[in-house]
Amino acid sequence: MKTRLTILTAVLMLSTMFGVNAQTKESKYGVDSAKTVLNASLYSEMVKQKNYKDALPNWRYVFNNAPKFQRSTYSKGVDIMRSMFVSTKNPKYIDTLMMVYDQRIKYYGSNRKYPTGWILGRKGGDFFTYSKKEPVLIKKAYDIMKKSIEIQGVDSEAAVVNKTMEAGKLLVLAGKLSPEAVIDDYLSFMDLLKNQMEKYPKKVTNIKAAIVNVENDFFAAGVADCETLSNIFTPKFEANPDDMVLINKIMKMLNRQECEDGALYAKVAEQKYKLEPSADAAHNLAKMFIKKKQFSKSKEYLSKSIGLEEDAEVKADLHFKLASILLMEHNLVASRNNALAAIKNKPNWGQPYLLIGKCYAAGSKEFPGKMHEKQAVYWVAVDKFMKAKSVDPECAEEANKLIQTYSKYFPAKEEAFMQGLKEGETYKVGDWINETTKIRLNE
Repeated sequence: MKTRLTILTAVLMLSTMFGVNAQTKESKYGVDSAKTVLNASLYSEMVKQKNYKDALPNWRYVFNNAPKFQRSTYSKGVDIMRSMFVSTKNPKYIDTLMMVYDQRIKYYGSNRKYPTGWILGRKGGDFFTYSKKEPVLIKKAYDIMKKSIEIQGVDSEAAVVNKTMEAGKLLVLAGKLSPEAVIDDYLSFMDLLKNQMEKYPKKVTNIKAAIVNVENDFFAAGVADCETLSNIFTPKFEANPDDMVLINKIMKMLNRQECEDGALYAKVAEQKYKLEPSADAAHNLAKMFIKKKQFSKSKEYLSKSIGLEEDAEVKADLHFKLASILLMEHNLVASRNNALAAIKNKPNWGQPYLLIGKCYAAGSKEFPGKMHEKQAVYWVAVDKFMKAKSVDPECAEEANKLIQTYSKYFPAKEEAFMQGLKEGETYKVGDWINETTKIRLNE
């Protein structure tokens, strides 16, 4: 009762200020300012109490008679309609919910913070969530959300991107959307979410969750396996072999799904390098030859890609791949040099340090000198493993395993005593390694 008296007092004051029935239909207060304020106050109080059923008549008056009164008419209207539908399952509330969004666009679509594109995303998302999961209705929701993403771009809500991918999955499974359309959505959505990570660092948790959901929905759509991708894109590529937009799309998709060993990948990768001999094109060919275990060819194209690449992180990855192949071939000096180049381009990456340690360990048996000099190589190997986890915590688990494995090969104290070696003293490992370390001994 006290609340109603307070509201009534406020209404009487406004009546004095504006004059009851003095407003025209063009006014944000409608034709009766006092009645508008009274109804708005009443339904707002009921919404706070989550009494949506009783709030509905007062809200409806403001919605119908003073649509420009305040933006909260629409945000609270959404809450009311959602609640009424959940409690009654009556589809008329979904229709009204859509009207709420449409009217908000009409009167508040130019709002900077919540513009038309944002409102469309909420509208499509709610339609997808609350309407029946019938293909025709899913398609309607999908189209609304796609329009929102088209308008909003990187400012799209992650939840809207997520729901659009889910809707696309359901549509392709129902035969109402082409596999290529779902692939296009997946590629553009993943790029969009990646860009959002950079623009909105405070929303990283939500964006990461959306990325996981988009990935899961895409795989569940049944168009992600290499055979399906080949069936979709082979005829398109053969019909348009010089279309770089198509070629880049195919390469992006095949790379994401690790389809480097297929016939389509070979054709498209070679054509891309022929038309556009870029670092990316050379890298694609290198990955193909790695998958086919044709390592001399892969080294050739990795070297070409390194020479053309300008991005430091990508260059680091290329050097690391080349170093890995060289280690496998026991070309230890060249392997270490490429790992060092990777570190130079990406200093806080631990994997190249692990690789250098493995190079040292692999060269211990053939290292020149006496037994303790060969064993000393494990000191510098372990140094690299320790360095790896110090710069890159993600490497800690692997680094710890390698440290445990190779520490067993340190010289024994008794043998070290005979060679004049003392725990903790500085020691120089020469030859091609040429590094200074500390003596560590086993019992």
